[in-house]
Amino acid sequence: MRRTALIFCIVMLEFAYCVGQQRPVAEAKQDPGRMTPGMTEIWDPEVKVIQPANVPGQPPSDAIILFDGSGISKEWEDVRGDPSKWIVEDGALISVRGAGRIQTKKVFNDFQLHVEWKTPAEVTGESQGRGNSGIFLQGLYELQVLDSYNNRTYRNGQAGSVYKQHAPLVNASRGPGKWQRYDIIYTAPRFGEDSTSYFTPPRVTVLHNGVLIQNNVSIRGPTLYIGIPEYSIEKHGAGPVQLQDHGNPVAFRNIWIREL
Repeated sequence: MRRTALIFCIVMLEFAYCVGQQRPVAEAKQDPGRMTPGMTEIWDPEVKVIQPANVPGQPPSDAIILFDGSGISKEWEDVRGDPSKWIVEDGALISVRGAGRIQTKKVFNDFQLHVEWKTPAEVTGESQGRGNSGIFLQGLYELQVLDSYNNRTYRNGQAGSVYKQHAPLVNASRGPGKWQRYDIIYTAPRFGEDSTSYFTPPRVTVLHNGVLIQNNVSIRGPTLYIGIPEYSIEKHGAGPVQLQDHGNPVAFRNIWIREL
């Protein structure tokens, strides 16, 4: 009797195992819409392959080189479209008092931008009068360049600020005469049908010397020295990158950009 019961139990376990093994196949046949792993796998088109730089901060293979130390006439001009009066010295592009802003001949919408910059080693002036320059995104929205090392000024005007809009999260400045770097991720605005207001405003993320200082912040409007920037703005398309002459001999090097 015990032997018969044991054999019966073994047979039932084997039957249950076989049924369990066949159930997924049967269920799949009964339910053609059942999800499978392959349904969420996207194979084409393949992701574009680029060659990253061997040295951090150097341009990857798909970057547009805006300045590599060898002259400026190919990529830069002043804002009137004339040749720039800025100078190149020791591989650096240096602003000249009274020469005005310079801008790229090419124009851009969304991009990743790398810029290295240096304020004068000899400290003169204070607050906004010390190593002042700026990087204008699409020629309208300023990311401040300033000697902010032991130099108190208004927080939304120091190095790394979206000028008079967003103070940096931290002050990551190096001392005067030392090279610093910005890595900028910029998303251009999109406009509503009325062409006079943002559908989505421009946004920017900035790393200063490798430290996150602007975290995908929304830019309110074009940079103003006096007044409050407004969301309402005349519709615009792609624009240049501009470097500001603010009367101080600020140097720039290793400038490259990737269109996104």
